[in-house]
Parts: sequence; C-alpha cells; structure tokens
Amino acid sequence: MDRMTKEQRHKTMSHIRSKDTTIEVKLRKALWHKGFRYRKNYKALPGTPDIALTKYKIAVFCDSEFFHGKDWEILKPKLEVAENSDYWIKKITRNRERDIEIDKELLFLGWTVIHFWGKDILKKTDECIKVIEDAAFNVMFGEMPLENDDY
Repeated sequence: MDRMTKEQRHKTMSHIRSKDTTIEVKLRKALWHKGFRYRKNYKALPGTPDIALTKYKIAVFCDSEFFHGKDWEILKPKLEVAENSDYWIKKITRNRERDIEIDKELLFLGWTVIHFWGKDILKKTDECIKVIEDAAFNVMFGEMPLENDDY
C-alpha cells in the first residue's frame, strides 16, 4: 500500500515534469559533449520526441519506468491492489499504446526511433550514447547498394 497520505502523494505527483527532466538533461549534455547537435521537444514530429537529431533523422524518447510501464507484467498486478488502480492501469496502458502508434508514424516518415529507460540513462549513459552513435553511423554509412546488381 501507499506510504504517503493523499496530500503528500498529490504534492509529489504535481512536481513531476514533462520537459527537461533529469534523465533528458543528462542524456542531452552527454550528446552535446560528443558533438551531436539536436532539437529538444521537437514539435514538428509526431509524439514530440525529447531529443531529435534532425541531421540523422533520429528521434530519442527518455521514458520513465513507471509512466511508460517498464516490466508491465510485474507492475500491473501491483497496481491492481493499489489505490486508484483503474486510473493508473488505464493511463499506463494508453501511454504504452501511444508509444507504439508514435513509433510507427515516425518509422513511416523515415525516422529512426530510440527509447531509453530513465535508469539506463542515469546508470549507463555511455551505453545510451553508443546506441545513438551507432544509429547515426548506420544512417550516414548504411549499407551501400552494390554497383552491379547482376548477381
């Protein structure tokens, strides 16, 4: 059960940001340090990616574990016994569905979509940067078509 009173929980939840979160800022600073230039909260694309590397057509989303349902099969049963469970299950389920819809739209537009979990960004920032570097490399130097397609 919840260890906080309703008032404490309300205050905590009201301070959750949608932009410039700790995980976004950490990833952006690391990208900038590596020489990548980007747009933040890029509204020109579906889903307003947290980071958009327009030069490479890479959209990066920094997802918090709770709101985007990491390990949903484990989290959902815990929420079912929690207070206001219907609201949270519906909200997180819809977030997960929306993530999939937005990914499909971006892929259709020719963008590479990358999602990182918040804890991965905080604990394994270098690995996240490596994933983005690899994606950029693949965009820039992807498989080149063979000059002679006769064989």
